[in-house]
Amino acid sequence: MTDEAKDHSGSAGTAGWHRRLEHIRAGDLSSDTAQSSGMRRFEAISGTTVGARKLWMGRAHVGPATNSGDHHHGEAETAIYVVSGHPVFVFAEGHREVRIETEPGDYVFVPPYVPHREENPSPDEEALVVIARSTQEAIVVNLPSLLAEVDRPDS
Repeated sequence: MTDEAKDHSGSAGTAGWHRRLEHIRAGDLSSDTAQSSGMRRFEAISGTTVGARKLWMGRAHVGPATNSGDHHHGEAETAIYVVSGHPVFVFAEGHREVRIETEPGDYVFVPPYVPHREENPSPDEEALVVIARSTQEAIVVNLPSLLAEVDRPDS
């Protein structure tokens, strides 16, 4: 029996749940993932990069005086952590746009299928956020507007 097939007591049976940790260096993130205009997403943890089954994680950059364009993330729940800048998250409530103004250290939750966009109103500072999603791949569905019809399997 190999050392990989033994637990700390020396008996067999743990090989199924012993897996290696994956280390993704900041410089190794891939931009070969779903994108929206005005925003650049970089994939770190996903089904493609590390074999994740239920999680996607990466970062997104929104340049000064830019917005991401309207989009949603399908079935994925999305959690966003603001690292730097002051991005604004915009979504529709009825027929009016609602704006969430953020600062470093803030979190934003985006439910599945909710159309939204990220804006960076700063004329000279990039906005940087870390994103985690409940699916192993980045789902990005670009939309013509926040009020566009969204196909939801539950409707």
